[in-house]
Amino acid sequence: MKTIAVFGTLDTKGEEHAFVARAIRALGHEALLIDVGGLGPPQVVPDIPREEVAAAGGIDFPGLAEKKDRGAMIAALAAAAPRFLARLAAKGRIQGAVSLGGTGGTAIGTAAMRALPMGFPKVMVSTVASGNVAPYVGVKDIVMVPSIVDVSGLNRVSREVFTQAAGAVCGMVEAISALAEDSAAERPLIVASMFGNTTKAVDCARQRLEAAGYEVLVFHATGTGGRTMESLIETGLVAGVLDITTTEWADELVGGVLNAGPTRLEAAARKGVPAIVTPGCLDMVNFGPPESVPAKFKGRTFYPHNPQVTLMRTTPGECAELGRIIAGKINLSTGPVTVLLPLRAVSVISESGQPFHDPAADAALFEGLATHLRPGIPVQRLDCTINAPEFAEACARELLANIAKARRQA
Repeated sequence: MKTIAVFGTLDTKGEEHAFVARAIRALGHEALLIDVGGLGPPQVVPDIPREEVAAAGGIDFPGLAEKKDRGAMIAALAAAAPRFLARLAAKGRIQGAVSLGGTGGTAIGTAAMRALPMGFPKVMVSTVASGNVAPYVGVKDIVMVPSIVDVSGLNRVSREVFTQAAGAVCGMVEAISALAEDSAAERPLIVASMFGNTTKAVDCARQRLEAAGYEVLVFHATGTGGRTMESLIETGLVAGVLDITTTEWADELVGGVLNAGPTRLEAAARKGVPAIVTPGCLDMVNFGPPESVPAKFKGRTFYPHNPQVTLMRTTPGECAELGRIIAGKINLSTGPVTVLLPLRAVSVISESGQPFHDPAADAALFEGLATHLRPGIPVQRLDCTINAPEFAEACARELLANIAKARRQA
């Protein structure tokens, strides 16, 4: 039997959360009913009152309640709830979490869920689940369930949705219990960044690293993928970083649609995680269909990756700046890191004879990187393309060497 946190704004949606708690108990698990409402008295008696949640965030709840400012209350509880639920999870008091809400309840519920570990069962039933949920989910594995009708009372539709949500979180908890492996037998983790244009390199390096006893998690460098990878590195669970595909920085600099934000490449550097970094796919900026490309880029070199994705070649000037920026991120490294440069192509389509082949732009990129790196960071220049087997082998070899070096220094 596991305990599942059922938390939400019990002042407005107490009946609905109590229904979910009963469904969880009927399925053989315990439910811990937690109140994160604030503008009125709870409709049902919670197991944990809102004052206890607020205290976890250092909030003066009575003073805040007196103001009757709904926005301020939501913001405060959205800051306190993550600390409270994370503490319950760390102590082993809960093994899953479920919440119901409109926009305010979803803001509080998902903020708390984002503080829970990856793999921890989390289900959010929401009125906004069918829209853009990126601000709510972030890079965490939150299951968003459309409420279909508003979370307002119990009816033939809401009962079915809430019952299925209870079943979903119970099933997730049970699956984890049934399939859990002895953590001592798990292989250490390496994370890798990949694009279609660097698949051969990553696959080849991955096989070499797996043969050496590591489990390799590959992230698609589409913005969300890069942010998710950085988030996982920050947890401290990662033994090494195979950052072959740093393309998201091209979108960040030039204005493409697959940027991962200005902190991309910082997690491994600041955490001291052993890494290798290469300029994979920095020859391209991503846009949607051709008609979505901003007019200011008229006259540039484009390549239709597919009907939904249009690639634009980076210029020598942009490449020089990318080299400077990435060098600056690598310079933050507190652990072993090696830079590898594939002198003949940074992607499939920048190889000789391909549409993005531009030796001057590549040279500007390599020079910008090497020139701005601080002394002591090794740079290997390989006379091959990024997808050549010898480049992948070098990446794997150097990453294993950096991991071994970090262990010796520990």
